[in-house]
Amino acid sequence: MPEGPSVRKFHRLVSPFVGQQVVRTGGSSKKLHPDGFQALWLQDTQVRLVLHFGGGGFLVFYNCQMSWSSPPVVKVTCDILSEKFHRGEALEALRQAQPVCYTLLDQRYFSGLGNVIKNEALYRAGIHPLALGSLLSPSRLEALVDHVVEFSTDWLQGKLQGKHRHTQIYQKAQCPAGHQVMKEALGPPRGFQRLTWWCPHCQPQLSPEGPEQSHLS
Repeated sequence: MPEGPSVRKFHRLVSPFVGQQVVRTGGSSKKLHPDGFQALWLQDTQVRLVLHFGGGGFLVFYNCQMSWSSPPVVKVTCDILSEKFHRGEALEALRQAQPVCYTLLDQRYFSGLGNVIKNEALYRAGIHPLALGSLLSPSRLEALVDHVVEFSTDWLQGKLQGKHRHTQIYQKAQCPAGHQVMKEALGPPRGFQRLTWWCPHCQPQLSPEGPEQSHLS
């Protein structure tokens, strides 16, 4: 599944066609016949098919799944790349008594946040993926949200400039400090399990009684 920066880049590329009418179609799709888009107007874009517009431009969608649907209900306050992203709501969600790596992937609170951003933000904040949000101090949770937004924004800007994404922990054998990285599929008991990378030294697990510590160097 594409993460927020990839979707936002797509949105910026197709936005100029919003408000234009499809005058010709091409390509193929197993679910929708391209001719069905003939004479329709592109009203909005939500982050194989070819749509040609009256202004002379065209859009090409490769390897995508398409279906007819009503306009989605978008809550911009949970979009991590939106200027209207609500930090208060995000922090409240993170304070739940469940592993923070579960909450971060919950699109109700962190729309656009995927596995790469999850791993990178947790490492940079020095937080163990299975740490319960209810045990983390407000400053640690604030730092985690900061890293989510900062990494996502930097990733988007890099994409727009054609730069390669730089990760510190995702799919790495060692962390930047030279420690061995752990890898395990983590997720809610009856939910989707996602591969997670973390450094036991830089992201120590917290005990319910013990004080918080951060060993990230």
